[in-house]
Amino acid sequence: MSNQVKTLVIMAHPELNQSRINKRLAAEAEERANVTVHHLYTAYPDENIDVVHEQQLLEAHDRIVLQFPFYWYSSPSLLKKWQDTVLQYGWAYGTGGYKLHGKELIIAISSGGPQEAYQAGGPNHYTYSELLRPFQATANLLGMTFRRPFIVSGIRGISDEQLEEYASQYGNYIQGPPLD
Repeated sequence: MSNQVKTLVIMAHPELNQSRINKRLAAEAEERANVTVHHLYTAYPDENIDVVHEQQLLEAHDRIVLQFPFYWYSSPSLLKKWQDTVLQYGWAYGTGGYKLHGKELIIAISSGGPQEAYQAGGPNHYTYSELLRPFQATANLLGMTFRRPFIVSGIRGISDEQLEEYASQYGNYIQGPPLD
């Protein structure tokens, strides 16, 4: 990777216009240089995913960010369908499947529960790290570097000032230099 990292944000929120947090984070990403924001629910309202187009987008970027609300300890359904459809054997993994090798993967999520709820003994019993393990396993299978997730928790209690700080941190993180 060169010093000019090209970042692709795959925005997967079925109700983005109603989302204060994800809408602001996506807007921040769109303002950053070398960052492309791709809205899955806008691009595919019928869920008929253009696999070739999606693969070309992935190939053209160095860092892939999957941004979504953390629904039922996972991603919204269209993002799962996108993974199942786009990350094909022979292209993303398996024999000849090396197209994403060396790229970075960041998971950017928002959740209603506070950070304290995501720990052993907390109401959700598991940490974010444990619950995001399937994404890390996917990165490993694809030869990608799994970077620290960007998490905004307790979204109902976030002030406008805190949201602006999160947005700035998010933009800096996804636009930042590559890992050495």
